[in-house]
Amino acid sequence: MKNLTIIIFSIFFGNMISAQKYSSKTGKVSFEASVPLFEDVSAKDNSNTVILNSDTGEMASISMVKNFQFTVKLMQEHFNESYAETAKYPKTTFKGKIQGFDKTKLTANPQKYTIQGTLNFHGVDKAVSSTAMISMKDGKIFMQGGFVAKPVDFKVTVPKMVMKKVAENVNVEYNYTLVKQ
Repeated sequence: MKNLTIIIFSIFFGNMISAQKYSSKTGKVSFEASVPLFEDVSAKDNSNTVILNSDTGEMASISMVKNFQFTVKLMQEHFNESYAETAKYPKTTFKGKIQGFDKTKLTANPQKYTIQGTLNFHGVDKAVSSTAMISMKDGKIFMQGGFVAKPVDFKVTVPKMVMKKVAENVNVEYNYTLVKQ
């Protein structure tokens, strides 16, 4: 029995050690929720953390919501206090998998992939699907893509007085340069 336990642990931890992980702590994530004829509603976070298991295509990312920088500081303050409620929900996370991912087929020419997973924002989990262009050059994996999110799906309340100034569909884009760990 003792030998069986050792074998199971060896297999499990051996797989973990041999898995090729790529990551970044400087991932760029931005969102845009502007409506024509009104002030731009957009923000960027340049410190998104992402990790990719290149053997399985599984990935995860995390952003501290307060890291999103707006051009208009008052808009950033309202976003953090009223919409995102960052004191209560300080981070947003994504866990998912790149469909049909095979690291050995990556080249310097970007290839189109679908990423499916779960986005958690404002304490709500929502399934999302994203189209990404992924390539590999000089030992680094480059990933760029986007998806659309709806504030209502994440129980974000937009006050009536500004409802017409914020889009119902928020365009989210990401850009990662991942290095082998």
